Amino acid sequence: MTTLSRASFRPWADPHFRLKLGLIITGAIAALALLSLVWTPYPPSQMRIVIKLQPPLEAGLAGTDALGRDIFSQLMVGAWNSLSIAVLAVLLGLVVGVAFGTIAAARRGLVEEIIIRLADVIFAFPALISAIMFAALIGSGAKTAIIAIGLFNIPVFVRVSRGLAQRVWSHDFCLAARAAGKGDLRITVDHILPNIAGGIAIQATIQMGLAILVEAGLSFLGLSLAPPAPSWGRMLSDAQTYMSQAPWMAIAPGLAVAIAVLGFNLLGDGLRDRFDPRTEGRL
Repeated sequence: MTTLSRASFRPWADPHFRLKLGLIITGAIAALALLSLVWTPYPPSQMRIVIKLQPPLEAGLAGTDALGRDIFSQLMVGAWNSLSIAVLAVLLGLVVGVAFGTIAAARRGLVEEIIIRLADVIFAFPALISAIMFAALIGSGAKTAIIAIGLFNIPVFVRVSRGLAQRVWSHDFCLAARAAGKGDLRITVDHILPNIAGGIAIQATIQMGLAILVEAGLSFLGLSLAPPAPSWGRMLSDAQTYMSQAPWMAIAPGLAVAIAVLGFNLLGDGLRDRFDPRTEGRL
């Protein structure tokens, strides 16, 4: 059997397959989230006690919960809430992390050491611990989740952007720009950021999956969106009491979280394999 024919039986080894599958999954979730802004099968907070705990297809596509609310409608609105928090949190970590990471790469020495040590200190506090601290200070809610997850992402982007920027700084065109009289800030804006944007975008895609997972955990503990706003994590929390009676209450949001995380991870891996020159020419 030839190499090509063997590869055809291993679609997961093809980076284009992972990229396309990731795009399909994340695109479908984003489409459902956007659709929820204008339409859902039923109002997600509408209680219909007479049809509570109905299984899928008997009362709605995914059944109803203990209050008779349509689970699929809650999943759609929950997708928008989860994606919104995850995007804002990753964007917060990206902007702050890339700023300090590129400064560390440009200045080196003591400045670099201080930034990296501060990033290590922040990274020592997981998003859950940070959310608990912020909940005690400003109360639980979407703002708490965004800040907690964003802070958790800052050290990741600091290290990634610093490593990528250091490689770009070693190129001759950066040395030529400095010899031409350009300062560190001008070189960073004109040459460093455009050359590391691809790597940062790939890392941001992967962090999106982690942010969705962490947001679901915070919602499960009541540290994210407040009721009655639908949330995948709180749907899982509400389903605990009815696991034996209505397992679909936990299966639906659990699958939603798993599929969303899988989609963003596949998308990030596919982008990395697609644009990483070290993987060029591999099947």
